[in-house]
Amino acid sequence: MESDELRIGTAEREEAARLLADHFGMGRITPDEYETRVTDAYAAVTIGDLRPLFRDLPQPHPGFLAPAPMYAQPTMQLPMYGPLPAPAPMPLPYAPPMPVPASYRSKTVAGVLQIVLPFGVGRFYTGQTGLGLLQLLVVLMTGVGVLWPIIDGIMLLANGGLDAEGRPLRP
Repeated sequence: MESDELRIGTAEREEAARLLADHFGMGRITPDEYETRVTDAYAAVTIGDLRPLFRDLPQPHPGFLAPAPMYAQPTMQLPMYGPLPAPAPMPLPYAPPMPVPASYRSKTVAGVLQIVLPFGVGRFYTGQTGLGLLQLLVVLMTGVGVLWPIIDGIMLLANGGLDAEGRPLRP
């Protein structure tokens, strides 16, 4: 068999020794057999050297000792002239979205602070200091600017919002 002549590396030797230890732990081989087989496994150079060590043992065997899978490869008719067809895109593995933890700050407190103290206090509470400072400056510079924090407070009460880390405010 051609694959028996393939050389092996340290990883294959260690996998064989680990599986032999499993068989020894299950009582399938004696301590003397275990010592002999592990010594042979670490001295092995090719796959063919490891195959006899597992011939009389049930599974598990090292994965590289299994025969190659037999399957039919699909054939594709290539055009005689012109560019080769583009390969099909590989589908991305599906990963369900991770749930975002809720903030420890409350949307009710933030909304009430925005309405009662209409100069950005609710935004300071949520940790959004930049928006809070902007609202404070607009209120101080213009008298009409007081509407922005009040409307913002109503929106926070109705729809909630996010804190400075992007987490949704709790009810």
